[in-house]
Amino acid sequence: MNGFSTTLSDRQAVWAFVLGCLAVTAGVCAHLPMFAMARAMHYRLAGMPMDGTMIAGMGLIVAGTLVAAYGLLPRNVAAQRAAAADIVVSAPEDAPLGPAHWGLMAVLVVALVIDVMKPASLGFTVPGMIGEYGVPKRTVSLVPFFALAGTVTGSVVWGWIADVYGRKASILLSAVMFVGTSICGAMPSLAWNIAMCFMMGAAAGGMLPVTYALLAEMMPSRHRGWSLVLVGGLGAVGGYFAASGLSALLQPVFGWRILWLANLPTGLTLVALGALIPESAKFLLARGRTAEAEAVMRRFGATAQRRSSSPPPASAPGQPLAGLRLYGKLAALSLCAACWGLVNFGLLLWLPADLVAKGYSVGVSSRLLAESALIAFPTVFVAALLYSRWSTKWSLATMIAVTLAGLALVLRLELAGGGSPVLPVALLIVGTNGLIAIVLPYTAESFPLRVRGRATGWVAACTKAGGLIAQGLTISGIVLSMGVSSALVMLPTALSLLLVAAFGRETRGRDLRELEAGDAAVAA
Repeated sequence: MNGFSTTLSDRQAVWAFVLGCLAVTAGVCAHLPMFAMARAMHYRLAGMPMDGTMIAGMGLIVAGTLVAAYGLLPRNVAAQRAAAADIVVSAPEDAPLGPAHWGLMAVLVVALVIDVMKPASLGFTVPGMIGEYGVPKRTVSLVPFFALAGTVTGSVVWGWIADVYGRKASILLSAVMFVGTSICGAMPSLAWNIAMCFMMGAAAGGMLPVTYALLAEMMPSRHRGWSLVLVGGLGAVGGYFAASGLSALLQPVFGWRILWLANLPTGLTLVALGALIPESAKFLLARGRTAEAEAVMRRFGATAQRRSSSPPPASAPGQPLAGLRLYGKLAALSLCAACWGLVNFGLLLWLPADLVAKGYSVGVSSRLLAESALIAFPTVFVAALLYSRWSTKWSLATMIAVTLAGLALVLRLELAGGGSPVLPVALLIVGTNGLIAIVLPYTAESFPLRVRGRATGWVAACTKAGGLIAQGLTISGIVLSMGVSSALVMLPTALSLLLVAAFGRETRGRDLRELEAGDAAVAA
C-alpha cells in the first residue's frame, strides 16, 4: 500500500490492515442475506430475529476494526513525537500548484462527498422508519439525534487521533469503521438502528476536520485559503446532492434501508482513496522514514526546517495576552459553529412547515429546501473568492453578518404576520453555506500544528452540537415559534460576530510556520 515502508514490521502492518478490512467487509456481507430475503415485503425487517450469521458478522466487524487499527497505528508514539517536536514542514509561499496538489484536492472532495452524504441521508430515512416501525416522528427523531451525537464524539476523538497518530491513519481507520456501520440498514429493530447510527456518526465525524488539517499542511500559503474553502464547500454541497440522488434512484426500489447499506461500497471507496492520500512529511520524519518524507516534500514543493527547541520563557512579555487570544479565538469559532448548527438543523428544517401553517402554498414551502442546494453551489465559489482574495477573518465575519440579517428578517416576517419569505430564506441559505465553507478552513489555519487536528475537530463537533440542541427540542416536544427561535439564535450569533472581530487573526497568505513560532508555547 502506498505510504508504507518495506521493513518487516511495516509489511506486517500492511497485512494487518488488509486482513482487518476483509474481516469488516465479510461481517457486513453476512447481514445481506436477511435483507435479500425480505424482498417480497419491500425489504421490511422490523421484528425479524437476528440469526447466527448476523451475530457472527457483528463479531467480525469488531475484530476486523481492531486488527485494522493495529496495522495503522504506530508504536512508540511518544518517542516519535519527541523526535519531530522541533521539525516544521511547510510549502513555500510562492510554490506553484502541481499535479500532486490538484490530485489531493480531487481525492479529498470525493472523500468529503461520501462522508457528508451519510448524515445528509438522515432526513430521507425518517419517513420510511416511521412507516416500518409504526412509531411517531418524535420517537424516530432519536435516530438523527444519536447520529449527530456520534458526529460530535467522532469529531473530537478523530481530531485527537490525527494529532497523535497521523492524518492518514485516522482517515483510513474512520473509513474502515464507516464500512462496518453499513449494517445499520439490516438492523431489525429501532433500538439497533439508533445504536448503529451513533457509530456511523462517530466514524463520519472524523473525516472533515482531519481533511482540513491535512490540506492546510500540504498547500502553498498563497493557494491554501481558496483551496480549503473550495474543497470543503464542494464536498458539503456534493454530499447533499449525492444523498438526494441516491434516495431518488434507490429508495423506491429497495426502501429506506438501502441508504445505509450503501455505506459498504462508498466506505470501501474511501479505503481505496486512502492509498492516494499522502502521509504528513513530519509524521514520516518522526518514524525515521526520511526517504519517503523527502519524496512527499518533493511532490508538494515543501521544505523541512528545525525551529529552536527552547520555548519562550514563562514570563515572556505578551505571553498571557497570546493565551487570551488563542482561547478567545477558540471560543469565537466554537460559538459561530454552534449557531450554524442551530440554523441549519433547526430553523431551515422547521421553516417550510411553519410557512404552510401560516397559509403559504405547499409548493412554495417544499421548494425552499430543495432549492437551497442550488443556491449553495455558487455560494461556495463566492466564499472561496472572498476568503482568498480579500480577507480570511472578515470573510467569516461577513457570512456571520449575512446569517444574522437573515434571522432578523425571519423575525420581522413573524412579527408582521405575512410577507414574502424569499429574501429571509435566501439570506439564511447564503449566510449559512458561506459560514460552514469558511469556519473550518479558518480554524485549521488559525491553530498551531500540535493542536490543529484537535481544534478543528472541536469546532466541527460544535456544528453538530447546535443540531443536537435543535433535535433535542423536537424530541422533548417543545415547540417554539419561528419568531422566538430566530430571536434566541440571534443572540449567540451576534456574540460570535463580536468575538471573531475581537480575537480573529488574519491568515490570508501567511506561512503556517509563523503560527508555530507565535502560538506553540501557549498551545502546549
